[in-house]
Amino acid sequence: MLNSPIVVLLQFFYTVGALGLAVYGLQALILTILRLRSERMSKRGRTRSKSVSLGSTNGDDEFWPAVTVQLPLYNEVHVVNRLIDACAGLNYPRDRLQIQVLDDSTDGTTALAQRRAALWRGRGVNVEVLHRSDRRGFKAGALKEGLRTANGEYVAVFDADFTPDRDFLRQTVPTFLSLDGDRVGFAQTRWTHLNAGYSALTRAQALALDGHFVVEQAARFSVGLAFGFNGSAGVWRRACIEDPNVGGWQDDTLCEDLDLSYRAQLAGWRGVYLDGVEAPAELPPQLLAFKRQQFRWAKGSVATLRKLSGRVWKGGWPTLKRLAAFVHLGGYLIHPLLLLLLLVSPLLMLFGSQPYWPLAYLSLVSAGPPALYALAQRRLWGRAWLRRWAYLPLLMLLGMGLSLSNSIAALQALLGRGGTFLRTPKFHVRREADEWHRSGYALELEPLVAAEIFLALYAVGGCFISVVHGQWLNLPFLLSFTCGYASAAAIGIREAWLARSARTRQRRQTTRPLRAKNLVKS
Repeated sequence: MLNSPIVVLLQFFYTVGALGLAVYGLQALILTILRLRSERMSKRGRTRSKSVSLGSTNGDDEFWPAVTVQLPLYNEVHVVNRLIDACAGLNYPRDRLQIQVLDDSTDGTTALAQRRAALWRGRGVNVEVLHRSDRRGFKAGALKEGLRTANGEYVAVFDADFTPDRDFLRQTVPTFLSLDGDRVGFAQTRWTHLNAGYSALTRAQALALDGHFVVEQAARFSVGLAFGFNGSAGVWRRACIEDPNVGGWQDDTLCEDLDLSYRAQLAGWRGVYLDGVEAPAELPPQLLAFKRQQFRWAKGSVATLRKLSGRVWKGGWPTLKRLAAFVHLGGYLIHPLLLLLLLVSPLLMLFGSQPYWPLAYLSLVSAGPPALYALAQRRLWGRAWLRRWAYLPLLMLLGMGLSLSNSIAALQALLGRGGTFLRTPKFHVRREADEWHRSGYALELEPLVAAEIFLALYAVGGCFISVVHGQWLNLPFLLSFTCGYASAAAIGIREAWLARSARTRQRRQTTRPLRAKNLVKS
């Protein structure tokens, strides 16, 4: 049985999965080292460019170029006023600032946006609401449509969950006007979090995003590797977007931001990552909302890999830069690899074959990801970093619990299947007392939860087989999957129940006065 074709095939799949995960563990370690190296160089006073001084925040206004701020929205009643207020309060010459609310909403968001825009126009701020009757092209279509009437030389983009600081444009626009900034196509800033302390879920999300921005984005930029625009809290040079070799906003992937930024860099434009400029945003407090966000990012990034892999390979970049781009664009392929290992490991043990456990532990216990997240927290919080880094086990469980959903997203992208741009609902929650489940945006439970429960039970079976066969080294891996899938399913069911119960109570409260009124009439 040990040499049977089925065992050989299972060993092959196991090896592919383990080595694939090892690649991403190695990437995390390399990026961590590059980030440390760039910090040492920065301390020695070495900078990439010298910026042109544009004066203080109150003077020399005649030197500032025209900027259009685009705010793509779809059903955001909870945060639309907050977003418009923050952007209307930007410290920038009002005669050079245009704010476009690109609204595709089908609920009360449009009326709220129009009233808020009118309020700010009365105060001398150029805020206009552009409402579309359909969502053709989704976010990319809205941005493209808004660009037709934009008057800015530069375009800043903010999603609905962001609240930019007053000096955001004063801190970012000079990047394009520096001595070597003529080929800078876009600038990305670092996301921070309005509600990181809301729950264990938001703390784990904050840990993941901090690692991405503080280490991954900074490391790639420091050595000239390609990196992505994150879709929000960044500024584009309009000439770059409209460059025929770039091709503008396109809607054939669900990550139009990553797609455009790579096409821009392939066309010879540069991206700049501004680690020192912060952009606060709200994290999804509902696991199902976070799951939807990750599904869209997974599908969009793998679709971008499928779309641009040929251009990346033939784009004239050095070999290492091309390889780094492939690993970057395929980052969400880690989830199908994890799922593959889960499915194969119990079968190998059942057939009496010892999985090549050193390969699995090479990737799963690699120092790369823990070191990356530790460095990010140390960089942000100094001596208080450990308390935030302690949420790493939860983040790992989330990754395993979402691996089925993200694997489906990646597979759909590889097969070229499109899809609807499913928004991540925003609830305007910041404190523990704030409740999201009373909102009509709270998501319902998906049928996929049944498959997650099955995989949790499958992992339990794998744990049992591991114990019976004495293959103890596989037990931590399978236990992690058991906890990951069981937690994802349990939390999803609980959240959906809370949301449904809240809606039921609201309906009862609404119908109760009507019943009382009818009784009085009778």
